[in-house]
Amino acid sequence: MLIHDIAAAFRQQFQAEPLLVRAPGRINLIGEHTDYNGGYVLPAAIDKEMYFAVALNQTGTIRLRAHDLQEAVDVPADAVQPSHTQWANYLLGVVAQLQKRGVAVPGFDCVFGGTVPAGAGLSSSAAVECGMLYALDKLLGTGLQPMEIAKMGQAAEHEYAQVMCGLMDQFASVFGRRGQAVCLDCRSLAYEYYPFDTSSCRIVLCNSGVKHALASSEYNTRRQECERGVAILQQHYPAIKSLRDATLPQLAAHRAELGEVIYRRCSYVLEENQRVEETCRVLTQGDLAAAGQLLYASHAGLRDKYEVSCPELDVLVELAQTAPGIYGGRMMGGGFGGCTINLVATEHVAAFVEHMKAGYQQRLGRKLDTYEATIVDGVGLVQE
Repeated sequence: MLIHDIAAAFRQQFQAEPLLVRAPGRINLIGEHTDYNGGYVLPAAIDKEMYFAVALNQTGTIRLRAHDLQEAVDVPADAVQPSHTQWANYLLGVVAQLQKRGVAVPGFDCVFGGTVPAGAGLSSSAAVECGMLYALDKLLGTGLQPMEIAKMGQAAEHEYAQVMCGLMDQFASVFGRRGQAVCLDCRSLAYEYYPFDTSSCRIVLCNSGVKHALASSEYNTRRQECERGVAILQQHYPAIKSLRDATLPQLAAHRAELGEVIYRRCSYVLEENQRVEETCRVLTQGDLAAAGQLLYASHAGLRDKYEVSCPELDVLVELAQTAPGIYGGRMMGGGFGGCTINLVATEHVAAFVEHMKAGYQQRLGRKLDTYEATIVDGVGLVQE
């Protein structure tokens, strides 16, 4: 177990007893590119996790150790600023958020590592931020509320990692609950849990192994296109503050003025919000076949209307449609690479993985990594 190794490494390096914390990565069942449009998302915390061993050290120095990378960063606690070491910024950004709130953060030691595959779109960064915040909150007795931890993790990512993420990743890492997906209203921050039984159905992630250079520039372009759509609609309907407030008939009425590209972007977002609400409804009924069809529809929208898919992701979804035991699947995340998420009947998982690996190799000449995920609780203390 990695947590044992991290705890042992901590004791060996620092000769102290650490507080042990785990923080999960996340999947998003459905609701892609809806968060920054004030819409709905349906994430869940999964058993790909970051682990932390942390203790105050009675010195003025923060000593960080990345167990997986065998790298170290030491920083004076009273001079925290962005580092040239990217992984350290997620941790230091969290310290800076506490200091902004007037919390005196003394020197501490931290060894961390994890099982969240890097670059697969499972939000290892949010897990790092939320795990570090949770540990410091416990050690310093700051009494942070769960939503404060999520928001401070998000702010750390904005300010220290320079990634303008929505709140979903940190929210899922904190609010995850075993066997349940959590629907978040990204405007009001109201949330509700829905059952997801991972005994009869498994979540299988297929990692395309690519990350196209378009990802970040196109993400910003999509945000701007949605904002442009809102600005046009507002001239006719002043009550519209975000796409969440618009309706498909309103969009259709102003299709010519919006232009085809912005019309497609906006209609995707409105339809995806409807799909999230419908997925919540069918999960309550235990109807995995209906949930799977909604995932396929989400992928089609991301591919054709939002245009953030790529050939590798499309091939993975096409292959999944002919696989044994599949309920449904789609690309997950910002797009242009990363993983597809697939709902697969438990007894067919091995055959599904074999089918996907063989097909990906045959179609694109690429090796496919897959991960099975179980839905788990959010950030918390862990026993060795």
